[in-house]
Amino acid sequence: MFYKTGSKCSASILISSVILLCISATSCTKEEQEAAVSSPEKVTVQNSGSDTMVVLAQAWAEEYAKVKPSVSVEVSGGGSGAGIASLINCTADIANSTRPMTKQEIEMAKDNTGKEPQEYIVGYDALAIYVHKDNPLDGISIGQLAEIYGEGGTITKWSQLGIKYPGCLSDDIIRISRQSSSGTYYYFREVLLGKQGDFKLGSRDLHGSKDVVELVATTPCAIGYSGMRYATSYVKKLKVAKKDNGPFFEATVETVRDSTYPIHRPFFIYSLGRPTGETRSYLEWIYSDNAQDIAQIMGYVPLPHAERTMRKARLATTD
Repeated sequence: MFYKTGSKCSASILISSVILLCISATSCTKEEQEAAVSSPEKVTVQNSGSDTMVVLAQAWAEEYAKVKPSVSVEVSGGGSGAGIASLINCTADIANSTRPMTKQEIEMAKDNTGKEPQEYIVGYDALAIYVHKDNPLDGISIGQLAEIYGEGGTITKWSQLGIKYPGCLSDDIIRISRQSSSGTYYYFREVLLGKQGDFKLGSRDLHGSKDVVELVATTPCAIGYSGMRYATSYVKKLKVAKKDNGPFFEATVETVRDSTYPIHRPFFIYSLGRPTGETRSYLEWIYSDNAQDIAQIMGYVPLPHAERTMRKARLATTD
């Protein structure tokens, strides 16, 4: 947690409100005051950001509470942009993001806090392309996705992809997307259209990764994109190719690691300056086998052993 001193942010010392109330209250006995003072403080690490990462971040926080009960990691979502804004505004200690911080965001953080954000890769993910489970389409290319989602794109009908789809009587492709503050939205748009391209209007924009898959599952004409761990039996995960003529690859741990699946990305955590104290201890733990095993169990792509060891060693090195 942080407070502002002029235009800079400084780490605050967290003292239990119960201790303060008891010490200041005349109704507390001497024994109660002494017991309150001797009780260990519980340090809070505020963690905000990506909706795609929020389930993993919550699982990590719950496990870390068992490892170190004196530390509470409080997790909130809202999107990568919201998490980065919280970091810049000194209301979060660390921010989860599925996209890199922009140059403008880095400069804003430095201007507001006097500290340069530090980037830590903590895992990987694939953006899967979802359609309704009854959709006969099995694969799609980056170029076709650009024609579906991109401004000026010409693909608006399922029949244009060479399929007959009785489940979608209108034949119209309904585009499901994310809100513009989402790192997933930002990353997907850049993969399809480059840094300068934009999406066409008229998509259904949702706030959560899970929400995208749930809407696709109940909308036969829909297509959407979300993290691969959100797949259910009610949707189909399309194979994806860089070129229209293939080869096509399914989103899996193996195809993310060997980069054959074309829509994969790192998971980032950002701090203001080099993390210290309990924030640093928590980030070091994220590189442990325990934390990375949790990521794999939950359907994300853990860091390879050599990479997690290297990144943990870099984090532990002080300036």
